[in-house]
This record gives sequence, structure tokens and C-alpha cells, in this order.
Amino acid sequence: MPTGPTGNFIEGDPPVTETEAEAFLRGICFKTGPPRAVGVELEWLVHELHLPQLPVEPARVEAAHTALRALPLDSALTFEPGGQVELSSIPAPSLMACIDSVDADLDAVRAELRARDLTLSGIGTDPWHPAQRLLHEPRYDAMESYLDRTGPEGRAMMCSSASVQVCLDAGEEEPGPLGYGRRWLLAHLLGAVLMAAFANSPFHHGRRTGWRSTRQALWTEIEPGRSLAPPQDLEPRGAWTRRALDAPVMCVRSGNGKPWDVPEALSFRSWIRSGTPRPPTRADLEYHLTTLFPPVRPHGHIELRMIDAQPGESGWIIPLAVTTALFDDPQASEIAYRTVKPLRETAGSMPAPRNPLWLNAARYGLADAELRAAAEICFEAALDALPRLGASTAVQCAVAEFTERYVVRGRCPADDLLDSAPGKDIRT
Repeated sequence: MPTGPTGNFIEGDPPVTETEAEAFLRGICFKTGPPRAVGVELEWLVHELHLPQLPVEPARVEAAHTALRALPLDSALTFEPGGQVELSSIPAPSLMACIDSVDADLDAVRAELRARDLTLSGIGTDPWHPAQRLLHEPRYDAMESYLDRTGPEGRAMMCSSASVQVCLDAGEEEPGPLGYGRRWLLAHLLGAVLMAAFANSPFHHGRRTGWRSTRQALWTEIEPGRSLAPPQDLEPRGAWTRRALDAPVMCVRSGNGKPWDVPEALSFRSWIRSGTPRPPTRADLEYHLTTLFPPVRPHGHIELRMIDAQPGESGWIIPLAVTTALFDDPQASEIAYRTVKPLRETAGSMPAPRNPLWLNAARYGLADAELRAAAEICFEAALDALPRLGASTAVQCAVAEFTERYVVRGRCPADDLLDSAPGKDIRT
């Protein structure tokens, strides 16, 4: 889930003009320079330690949240509407610095939860429990009201999904393997490969869904002005600026504890021009950006948001390591770009995540032959690059084992879950 300004509207802030909004967006979307920093945002479901299929009383989750807030962590700790725990790393100067910092924080979080007979579960969607919102704040009240207009998928995304989000520098201003324009295109093509390789959510509400990544299927059904990527044949800064200003406004924040207004069919551009129900400010624009959910989001850096939460205590390290290697090592990035560039033909003109490439990745994972072939080349390139990035032997071995267990066999973690429940439903 996004981070950013979430408080009430502050009276007295000056209105933002359309010209100011465009300049602001162009200035903050892609902050260019040599890639140096890496970060990760980890979402986790909270389950019973010994019998995760049993529901957890909301009071126990809330008490656990209170205890977790008191932990001295390097990462930012937040909670999702359904009680999911999210850790957002500080920008790290290297892959290993990021891994070591977040791993230490996770150890502390898990120890606190174990003392309460709770655990973190790395699954893209909750296989057993229906969406139930535990956090009641104006932001989430408005979000739920808005997303409910188009169906139950938005509420399920809010309350019963979890992911691994990799954050990388936008790249260099000049064209080349590390140029921001090529990294932006790479993210939208390689993103489908990563999603297929790490798909891990074939169940929802106890039933098979027919998707390896049900989490991505939920995103696909959310209102397209909020979830679609900008067109890939346009210059990234201009394309994202237009998409952000023409996207529907989810809510208008208010002061004095009042409920937030949830307008219908009001783009941010139209809000600026009309000035109603009140003139928007730059803080409103910053908040608006946190309510846009494309699979790749520019936020100064780029956020890759398509990867399901991964099983095991260290499973999250593998997509972080693979993605970082394929973007930040020039040799691996060149191999990845040449490998995934032909996938544009499959993707067609529809933006992600609704184009055929992304739908195939979400439904079939690496059972799709085209995605499997691309994944094999990309994972081998990542393995070759990891020593150059200073990855530890343990990280290299984890990626190698994942490659052998899943990629070369055309499988993903979702296939293990399906194998564990050979009938139609998952055991409750």
C-alpha cells in the first residue's frame, strides 16, 4: 500500500494551479542519476501461529500492533486496513545493506508475534479468511467507499492481500542500459516475468480461483483509471504526468475530524479547474498520488508493485535480489532488456496489468512457455550479476535454489500451494 501524506486537510494552504501541478509531477516523478539506492516494502498477513486457517480475533491483532509500535526498528512500520503488517526499509546503499537491515527488523517483529501465538504469513492473498477491515480511519473509510463502487475486489485488495515491493532508483538521465526511459520500459515488461515467477496466491476465501496470482487478478479488476500503467509508447515523464492529473480523485480530505468526501467522476485536473468542493492544494496532489496503484509507480524512484508475498522467513530476499540485479547491474540489465523486449508484441497496446502478457502471467505463472523462457534467461543473468553486487553466498544460493526448483521447471510458489490441496478447495 502507498505511503505519503494521510492527515486531514489543513486550512490556509494555497491552491495549486494546473501549471504548478504539472511542474511538480515532472520534477518528482523521475529523479535521475546513477542507481545507488535500493529499498523494499514487505506486506505480511497475520495468522495464528499453529493453525493459520483459524480466524484471529481483531482485539488480538490490535494488541499486537500496539506492541509492535514500541519496537526499535530501522524500517518504517505501518499496518494495512485488514491488519496486515508492512515494513518499509530505509533507502540502502547496497543490496546486502537492505537485506541485513530488514532481516534484523523482521526477527524482532516475529519474536513479538510468536510471544502472542501469532505469525507473519507470506502469501499474496489470504487463502482462508474473507476481507475484514480492522483499521477505521478517514483514509480507509473513503477508500473502501470508493472501491466498493466497482465491486468487491478493492476491499479484498485492501484487507486480505500482501506483497513484496522493490524500490529502485529511476536511473540516469542519458539513454543507455541504466537510463530512466529504458528502466521504465524494462519494469513494465520484466514486471510480468517477475510476477509469473513469484506468483503465490492461487486461493481466495478457501477456494481455487484459477489464477496463480489472485492478488494480481484483484488489481486487474480495480477501476482502471487508478490501476492502469500509462501508455508505454510515450515519454515517461509526460505520460505519468497526464495519467496522474487525469486519474479520478478518490477522496477530498477534510478537517476537524469530518468524514472525507468521495466524489464521482472527478479527475484531479477537473478539480483544479473547477475549484469545487474546495480548491485543491499541493498537499492534495501529493495525497492523490498515493491513491494511484499502477504495477510500476514513479515516486522519485520506481516502485515495482507486482510481486506476491513470498513463503518462508527469507523468501522475500529472492525477488529483491533478482530484481535489483536485473536493474542495477549493467550487464544483467542489458541481457534482461534484450530478453523481454520481444514481449511487447504479446502485450499489445493495452497498458499493464490488463494486457495479454500480464493476464497470462497472473493466470498461468511460468506454465506460460513464453514467460518461462524469458525467466530462465533473466534468472541466470541475475545469478551471474549477484557476486558483482556483493551478494552473500547465502543469497546467491537462495536464488540458485529458487531457479532450480521453480524457474527451470516452469513452476512458481503457487504451484506448491495447489499441490498441497489437490481438491477444489483449500483445507479450512
